[in-house]
Amino acid sequence: MQKDLYERIINFLLGASWAIVFFGALIIFKSFIVFGVILALFTTLLYIIFTLFLILALDAFLVNKQRLQEAKKQTELLEKIYTNSTK
Repeated sequence: MQKDLYERIINFLLGASWAIVFFGALIIFKSFIVFGVILALFTTLLYIIFTLFLILALDAFLVNKQRLQEAKKQTELLEKIYTNSTK
C-alpha cells in the first residue's frame, strides 16, 4: 500500500519523537542529578509526560487522516448505491 507524503512525514516525526523522548530523558536526568535524585526523577517524569502528550497529538493527526480517507471511500460507495437505486 502506497503512503502519501503526509503519512511519511508523520511516521518520520513519530520515530524521531521517540528518539527525542529517550535521549531527552537521559539528558534531563543527567542535568538535574546534581540537584538530587528526587528532583532529577521528578523533572524527568514531567519531561516524559509532556513529550508523550506530543506523540499522542502526532498520532491523532495520522488517525484523523485515515478516518478521512475511509469516510471518502464510504461516501463514494454510498453515491454509487444511490445512483444505482434511482435508475
